[in-house]
Amino acid sequence: MTDIINPNHYQRDGMECIDAIEAAVQKLSGAEAYAIGSAIKYLWRWKEKGGKDDLKKAIWFIQKIVDHIEEDEYQEELKAEATLLEIARKL
Repeated sequence: MTDIINPNHYQRDGMECIDAIEAAVQKLSGAEAYAIGSAIKYLWRWKEKGGKDDLKKAIWFIQKIVDHIEEDEYQEELKAEATLLEIARKL
């Protein structure tokens, strides 16, 4: 009988995918932890379960994190520019 709780495609050399995900996201939180965990899950199982579609899903989750990082960087740049403009106005 197939183990529906711990299927083979979530195990590698005695390690469960969930354990690897927990270790990888322990210093992350919220959407960031979820996206990274999901990407790991799809990368972990792609060869035994979802194939190319799982790789595309992993890319999608990774891209979401990259997009958030780039948006945060952009917002920081805007704040820095606004600060410089405020300083320039006072001169």
